[in-house]
Amino acid sequence: MQLTESAGTVFAVLADAGAATRPQLALRAGLSKPTVSTAVAELESAGLAARSGTSYGGMGRSAAVYGLGRAAGTVLAIDLGSTHTEVRGCALDGTVLATRSTDGDPSPREAVRAVLDSLPGAMVRAAVIAVPDVASVRDGAPPRPATPRVAAAVEALELPPDIPVHVENNVNCAALAELHEGAARGRDTFGYLQVGYGIGLGLVVGGQVLRGANGAAGEIARLPYPWADGRDSVHEGLEAYAGARSLLRRAEAAWQPADGPCPRTAEELFALASAGGASSGSGVPTGAARTAGAPAGQARAAEFVAAHAREVGRLAAAVAAVLDPGLIVLGGGIGANPQLLPGVRAELARLSWPTEAVSSMVGESGTVAGATRLAVARGVRTVTGGEGSGH
Repeated sequence: MQLTESAGTVFAVLADAGAATRPQLALRAGLSKPTVSTAVAELESAGLAARSGTSYGGMGRSAAVYGLGRAAGTVLAIDLGSTHTEVRGCALDGTVLATRSTDGDPSPREAVRAVLDSLPGAMVRAAVIAVPDVASVRDGAPPRPATPRVAAAVEALELPPDIPVHVENNVNCAALAELHEGAARGRDTFGYLQVGYGIGLGLVVGGQVLRGANGAAGEIARLPYPWADGRDSVHEGLEAYAGARSLLRRAEAAWQPADGPCPRTAEELFALASAGGASSGSGVPTGAARTAGAPAGQARAAEFVAAHAREVGRLAAAVAAVLDPGLIVLGGGIGANPQLLPGVRAELARLSWPTEAVSSMVGESGTVAGATRLAVARGVRTVTGGEGSGH
């Protein structure tokens, strides 16, 4: 059904609040109390709002508290990673109703189906799928993955055809989570620099994710690298150099028998480095790392961590040179590690104008949290017929 404008406004406010009295709805919506009363009655009649309790104030006064009704529906948020999938089903007020995650067993499709089966019978208003790919925008069509492999993975989810689906880049989703519930709260312009096995950048300007003409803004893996006389830049060469695989290869090549077992993962390398004691401002462990009895590989691991911090700092300086964001949030399996932060800050101070650098606060759930926020915004607009990006 088509809601009146005032009912649509009140529904959006109620979804954002989760629960509210009619006076609270009037205040938040900027509408008169009689208009809100009429709008609430319209929403109740449609099953979109329902009384959920009573609020008691001074002088024995009471007021009915309203929440979303069963007909408001639900949304789906999916972090479709290369090796890990996380699925959330939520009400339109953001309440998480069901979750599933998988590392290949069960399959992503089965995880999605399990969440859908756990949701109440009301309509699924929207689904947002976060992908490790460019969300390509062409000819006014909805965004879709730019590479066939990722597009096939999205199709393999086999979402019901009646659910509106929106595809978004996973780093952009994580940036939204940092904006609303993480390290960038209160900042409307910043860069979210994700460093792990790959590298990526989410750009938020004026509270909105910057996507670019092709949906490829922030694809810093495409920065020309190397950029030097007599050397040709390689496609995505910067990611190949700055990612975890290359870091581990360089460590393996330099590792000596006296250093002990060579770390097999970035997590092991950082753990070994952190075991070496307190670090200096450059990210290099102090003399405590070299005390007698310390494992021989600690100093070697610390050197590689410090060198990687400088590399990430240079990348952050390049971001600052283009965007001047004032804030760069470091995320990802490597980027969020606090051992990187001193070295990144030192390199930013050396190469750029004042730019704050902080570690991510949303952790591994950041991508699905951002996708959830997008899905909720789209679901609310499906009910109200409203416009806007919701980002």
